[in-house]
Amino acid sequence: MQYRLYSPSNSTEGTDVTVIGVFQDENIAHVLKAVLIETGLLKDELAANIEQTAAYDKFTGKANQQLLLPTYGTFPSKKILLYGLGSNTVWNASFSRKMSATIAKVLRNNQPGKVIIVLRDSFEAEDTTSSAEKEADTKEYTKKGKVSSDAQSTDSKGKTPLFKKLTEARAKEHVRAIAEGWTLGSYSFTKYKSTENHEKPGKDVLFEFAGLPISEPDLASACHPGQTIADATNLARQLIAEPACYLTPTKLAEQAKSIADEHGLSCQIMAEGEIEKLGMGSFLGVARGAKEPLRFIVMKYLAPQSKKTVAIIGKGITFDSGGLSLKPANSMEHMKYDMAGAAAVIGAMQVVAIEKPAVSVIGIVAATENMPGSGALHPGDVLQAMNGKTIEVNNTDAEGRLILADALTYAVQQGADEMIDLATLTGAIVTALGRVAAGIMGNNQELIDNVIKSGAKAGEKLWQMPMFEEYKESLKSDIADLKNAGARGEAGSSAAAMFLQEFCGGKTWAHLDIAGPGWLEKPREELNKGGTAFGVRTLSYYLLNL
Repeated sequence: MQYRLYSPSNSTEGTDVTVIGVFQDENIAHVLKAVLIETGLLKDELAANIEQTAAYDKFTGKANQQLLLPTYGTFPSKKILLYGLGSNTVWNASFSRKMSATIAKVLRNNQPGKVIIVLRDSFEAEDTTSSAEKEADTKEYTKKGKVSSDAQSTDSKGKTPLFKKLTEARAKEHVRAIAEGWTLGSYSFTKYKSTENHEKPGKDVLFEFAGLPISEPDLASACHPGQTIADATNLARQLIAEPACYLTPTKLAEQAKSIADEHGLSCQIMAEGEIEKLGMGSFLGVARGAKEPLRFIVMKYLAPQSKKTVAIIGKGITFDSGGLSLKPANSMEHMKYDMAGAAAVIGAMQVVAIEKPAVSVIGIVAATENMPGSGALHPGDVLQAMNGKTIEVNNTDAEGRLILADALTYAVQQGADEMIDLATLTGAIVTALGRVAAGIMGNNQELIDNVIKSGAKAGEKLWQMPMFEEYKESLKSDIADLKNAGARGEAGSSAAAMFLQEFCGGKTWAHLDIAGPGWLEKPREELNKGGTAFGVRTLSYYLLNL
């Protein structure tokens, strides 16, 4: 994608679509006149036709309402898209991200090469422009011959329909989100489609932003991280989409190494011998039933003069059969996505490498299959984790916490100051929160609050679940230090987090259970059907703001 500011001196030839946002119940004529005054694009006759068509189609600017109109050669752009922004209290950067993703999907078959997006505030928003400034602006536009005298006429309330610009800070937030949303909305995975059904590759789209009070360098610096985060999210989506017969632990490690080499990260890939020397008995136990060899992946970014090291840790079960506690067929169908936490960590590390936050970051992935092979864990087996604690395995399908136990201990030993793990860990979180939000738990409220805020900015919802001491009772074992699964059907997500806390070594820690929003059966706004790569954006926003 390419970005630049629109100016009347730019050639508008070849523009495929001009997008104009309309807030709910705004006067369409008022909106179009304001756009005309700012850009000089709309002709009075065309504006009148658009207003009539909008009324006929009952377009009122409700959130996500769309009206795509051809211009039949009467306008430099082939089409105009009116997009409903809803209430001005709803319209924020997250809405712009969703809007951009939706537009990308709507226009996918049109393959646009150039898009103009007109950004402005609602007429009801507080206006700090003085009367003298408004009058001067109007005279200046008239002097340059950009608008007819009719375009300056007042609306029914006696207001001159001058363009209300966003503040500089809000403009940067919105363009970043739009850059992010377009790339997210353009994603598709067609690798295994036959040739005749293969989708055409998308064009490199040029975006021109009209109405922004920022410079070209400001625009570039705002769009770049949004594009970077979206590209990394799509990378993670591709990893999740790959079938388990292809994306084995070995192949996942190769992908991580390739990304690290390309972007200047260090990357260590450990095989069984090295993992055994480290004493990762919990991780090794899960891998016993799989034919595919396990891998332990460590990606590192060292920030200059960093005073803090953050470890991000991903569950990398490339296929989960449940082991000897075998899943039913319908629960196993999408279990290639059980490495979604690992994919999110690898994607976030790509963002870290490109955007270079002020803190050092260690990306850790424990990757294996969970299979019922001849060497598989039996229910009742006892494992010894890297930190020396013993675990009675009462459910081999609660394997994610077993591999994360050793990954967390490794992060502690590497000197991490704080740790964030992501895992498609429990079905219980899907029951509690559906596929709208991830659960978040941890031992530090400040960290939890900051991750939730980062998720909100990134467009990913998180909801804090409790970690009451009483939940620990269900993890007590008669023969070992603890069991890997608590009471069946009771507080499963919280009990899993209580288990993980035993391996944090007192370090600041947060756990994201992404089993719900990590996989969708149908697309929603900027989210795709299938593996969504939930967590890449939250981690990226969090790390880049530290």
